[in-house]
Amino acid sequence: MSIQYVGLKEIKGSLIILEGVTDVAFEEIVEITLEHGEKRVGRVIQITGDVAIVQIFEGTVGLSGSNTKTLFTGHPLEMPLSKEVLGRTFDGKGRPIDGLGEILAEKKIDINGSPLNPVTRKYPRNFIQTGISAIDGLTTLIRGQKLPVFSGNGLPHDQLAVQIVQQAKIAEGKGIENFAVVFAAMGVKNDVADYFRRSFEESGVIQKVAMFLNLANDPVAERIVTPRCALTTAEYLAFEHNMHVLVILTDMTSYCEALREISSSKGEIPSRKGFPGYTYSDLASLYERAGMLKDREGSITQIPILTMPNDDITHPIPDLTGYITEGQVVLSRELHQKGVYPPIIVLPSLSRLMKDGIGKGYTREDHPSVANQLFAAYAHVQEVKALASVIGEDELSDIDKKYMTFGHAFEKEFVSQGRNENRDIDGTLDLGWSLLGILPREELDRIAPELLDEYYKPYKKKGSDA
Repeated sequence: MSIQYVGLKEIKGSLIILEGVTDVAFEEIVEITLEHGEKRVGRVIQITGDVAIVQIFEGTVGLSGSNTKTLFTGHPLEMPLSKEVLGRTFDGKGRPIDGLGEILAEKKIDINGSPLNPVTRKYPRNFIQTGISAIDGLTTLIRGQKLPVFSGNGLPHDQLAVQIVQQAKIAEGKGIENFAVVFAAMGVKNDVADYFRRSFEESGVIQKVAMFLNLANDPVAERIVTPRCALTTAEYLAFEHNMHVLVILTDMTSYCEALREISSSKGEIPSRKGFPGYTYSDLASLYERAGMLKDREGSITQIPILTMPNDDITHPIPDLTGYITEGQVVLSRELHQKGVYPPIIVLPSLSRLMKDGIGKGYTREDHPSVANQLFAAYAHVQEVKALASVIGEDELSDIDKKYMTFGHAFEKEFVSQGRNENRDIDGTLDLGWSLLGILPREELDRIAPELLDEYYKPYKKKGSDA
């Protein structure tokens, strides 16, 4: 039997505190009725004895401490789901906002997910082609992986996210039609949300995308459930309908700041930079929902995008994210100022699962060798640049000048590409070989002789016949 409670003990920010409650569960959904009849929704975020703290999604403005009525529903927040979610746009709580009506649900699923037995997980294999050379060639995204993008304010991570949604695909035949994208934006401005929506519609990919939008002027409390609604949708598509789902979450910094604000309202003791001590476990509860299961065909691959405050990669948000995920793609302000798009700085970027999803049978047999050699050559370019800053480029040796030429060409031709340019993996690897042709063959010590015999050719500048 449901009991309705009248009155509140305390109101703090987006939280209300009730005492004398019984049979209340953590994460339970609460219906709030205001004095004039308006209804709001909240969830239980803390229980201590007979005292419950409830987070109100729509905020607490207008609530009365004496006349507010609170009803505990007995169930957590659930997402109504069917395959109709593809091509639809939802708000941060999973309610349709595209004017196409409610979802005709096959089932409702708890947005907090169900624990997975690690033994049932399948090791990630095969790659997802994004059409972006710096990712596909050097930090390859593997199906079932979680690969974050570390960006900064003002860098083109939104454009990169849109390009990945438009171009990403499974490399093999059957999986192409079973590929879908779940896109969740948290704390974005209205113009950015319109950019996402318009870009997906104009490119024609909207029919394979389920989009969740939490705007900057939406309640902070809603921001906490947005990625959970998105991931629940992804799990449904992947494990109920055997689809390969790519989940893009942007911006995780907005999510963590909402977590900090709510923690502060609860009066919890802050940890690094004011974030709660459980930030790591909270992020893990999101990131670890990526993966594959042995008894299912589907997969969930995650690309969380976060903006590093002051471009500080040691900030708690990128720092904790790096511990949980399998690599990172780092965007560089210096490359952005040079006009390079996407401004991916390859040396601190890595994909820890890359080695298991590339090479013969996955991409191409020369892929691991080409990637290793490009990394090694570009790392040497940085040493040559440091030397040139001391003695001047004119005093460099002939081989060092070739490395400088390689470095410029690598940034302008390999890393940089058009915002609508979609390169397949063969084109990316062929471009890598072309740039390695700038260097003498004897410098390519990371590549087997038989591969050099097959692929190595002296470099030809674009537009040159010589």
